[in-house]
Amino acid sequence: MQLGRSYRRCLAGLVLGLASLGSAAQEPALYVYSTIDALLAGVYEGELTVAQLGAKGNFGIGTYNRLDGEMVVHDGKFYHVRADGSVRVAAPSDRTPLAYVLPFVPTLTVALGPSTSLAAIEALADQQLGNKNMFYAIEIKGQFSGISTRAIPAQSRPYQPLAEVSTSQSVFTRDAVAGTLVGIRSPALSKGISVPGYHWHFISDDLSFGGHVLGTGLARGVLRLAQVRRLEVELPLNEDFAKADQEKDRAAELRKVESDRHDKP
Repeated sequence: MQLGRSYRRCLAGLVLGLASLGSAAQEPALYVYSTIDALLAGVYEGELTVAQLGAKGNFGIGTYNRLDGEMVVHDGKFYHVRADGSVRVAAPSDRTPLAYVLPFVPTLTVALGPSTSLAAIEALADQQLGNKNMFYAIEIKGQFSGISTRAIPAQSRPYQPLAEVSTSQSVFTRDAVAGTLVGIRSPALSKGISVPGYHWHFISDDLSFGGHVLGTGLARGVLRLAQVRRLEVELPLNEDFAKADQEKDRAAELRKVESDRHDKP
């Protein structure tokens, strides 16, 4: 039996479409545990362990239970930057209330010259983005100048909103340091789930310094990025998350938390 020409075209299109869907399913996904709005509301405990998170990716950012410092995930290592300035490798049993990780498969590498501020670094990164409505994982490795980072000390119940406890943050500075910016750039459409725009953490090459980046300059470096169009979002099952008010617009609270950011220490 011969198939009509139009039918054969439709069948070919269906096969190509299914092949395309199969290819998309193999693309790395940004795995998101919990939401930024939950953290802003004071949800500082989660069930997910570092070991479980490591199965989702080798690159990313987050924090640890009780809001105990900053998480920096680079080359498959989970670093824990605490409010006393210490840096250690997290234990597999450590847990997180919020994290963003993915298998880092960069598709673009660009050498960067001097930049006087974090805003200038971001402007250079923006030039490499083909579609600002996508997510991006961005690594910038190099020599940094005038860098400042922060970490928030572990909290105790009853947990207060992030905008209140962020005032207790510890700020660390270095005049010059070699290391890596680990960043997630989220589009505006992600508000509530992620921080729209750039969110940077840092780990030094000697693993003695890091945290959430407030400001920095760049002497020289190399940028690598991966565009991400797939998300995998997993939500905590605990009572804190269930009771958190996530109907409230927390954009102003997020701006307050991020307002401590500055270009130089």
